[in-house]
Amino acid sequence: MSTQKNDKQIFRTALIIAVTLLGIGTTGCATEAVAGGRDGAEVIQPTGAAYKTSRRVAGAGQAVLVYANSVHVDPVIRPVSHAATLASLILKSTDGMLRRVTIGTVRMPALRGPIPEVGNNAPMNLTTWERRLDKVTHTKQSRGTIEFLVDGEEYFSRMTQAIDDANESIDIRTYIFDNDDYAASVADHLKKRSEDVRVRVMFDGLGSMQAMQIDPETMPRDYRPALSMAMYLEWGSSVRVRTTSNPWLTSDHTKTTIIDRKIAFVGGMNIGREYRYDWHDLMFEVRGPVVDQLQHESDKAWARAGIFGDLANVLTFIKGKSKDAEDLGYPVRVLQTRNFDSDIYKAQVAAIRNAQSYILIENAYFSDDLILYELARARRRGVDVRVILPGAGNHGPLNASNLVAINQMLEHGIRVYRYPGMSHVKAAIFDGWVCVGSANFDKLSLKVNKELNLATSDQTVANALLERVFIPDLMISEEIIDPVEVTMTARLAEIIVDELL
Repeated sequence: MSTQKNDKQIFRTALIIAVTLLGIGTTGCATEAVAGGRDGAEVIQPTGAAYKTSRRVAGAGQAVLVYANSVHVDPVIRPVSHAATLASLILKSTDGMLRRVTIGTVRMPALRGPIPEVGNNAPMNLTTWERRLDKVTHTKQSRGTIEFLVDGEEYFSRMTQAIDDANESIDIRTYIFDNDDYAASVADHLKKRSEDVRVRVMFDGLGSMQAMQIDPETMPRDYRPALSMAMYLEWGSSVRVRTTSNPWLTSDHTKTTIIDRKIAFVGGMNIGREYRYDWHDLMFEVRGPVVDQLQHESDKAWARAGIFGDLANVLTFIKGKSKDAEDLGYPVRVLQTRNFDSDIYKAQVAAIRNAQSYILIENAYFSDDLILYELARARRRGVDVRVILPGAGNHGPLNASNLVAINQMLEHGIRVYRYPGMSHVKAAIFDGWVCVGSANFDKLSLKVNKELNLATSDQTVANALLERVFIPDLMISEEIIDPVEVTMTARLAEIIVDELL
């Protein structure tokens, strides 16, 4: 009976996919050729009203695919992951709700009295801290080098050059591979390179589906986005594409691009116009043995996203990581958010509790109550705590949550700065310990979605992050002195964000 049921689920999913693709392919009569195939081949796309209709149908079709993959396919080929995601989500959500209630009603109100001046305290001992972090996160340090790439021009220029120089492989794992004009140009580049090297692209089904329905304001008006980036990438090329599933509406928010198993790019940027031209953001180029670990994580995610799901993931895990990267660098630690495990969260909460001198944070989404509480405690013991938030956020409910967080931080003496525009940077320094990557300071990143950060106590990295990001951003940002207005709608949005995002 179980096998018959699974067969029916697979057949039903295949039928949904076939009907969806048929709808996309037959909507509208007028078409035009859009460049993008191999050797000048043309991808035929509808125009005018037919195109708009096709795009709506394609969006609906992608939503059906995400639903079918998550509800019908996942339990069949990824049964362990599917069940573990649900159990982890329930456990973390229940624990988080109880903690938020306690913090909001008891612990935060108990922080009363005058706020002390910032002390001239010596920073925490980073050698002792790293040993403590081994126990807190149950992770071990690897080695490598980190070079920061600030904003889209610097990052995408370097990434494009690395893609050009690739001799064997290009592995991209990202949350969003958008369908705007810049993302299409990256896709064209990858398609051309796939003639000579292995190219694998993996992006999140839910994240990319949402992004592809919203056009950047700066995109050329006459540009018509591809209806499916997976199809666009594969059309007339040897690029292999997989979309990660979204069991129980969870996502893979990780962003890594690995070249020849020796060079990795890690950070917060997806592939799209906003990240190239419009937003302030951060990536970093990584070399050394830590790249072997990043490649192993990428390989497991690729295997799990394939038709053999959990079985392929287990086999890849058993195979273990290879040793292809150069043997160089200083101690670097990989931190992740996974089912039943939130290394990034545990590490940063512990860092706040142990910091003695200063804490610098720049993040677009700031809604975690425990983080806010521990920052308030740190400030009240004389730590210099400064937070940079975007002045023009891109997410309504999370923007509202940021307003509530701003007033809470000001109440406890934390200095808050408004960056002029959208900052998508996800970076922090705690007494010289650096933690940077893909994770926001919200529930999804710290507890639910798959995330990947890198951390190090190397002072050349800390100094570089100060000089390249924090000092320039503090200089151009406006410090918020007075409490901001928070409407009842914003307060309700903050409650919803706490529970869901």
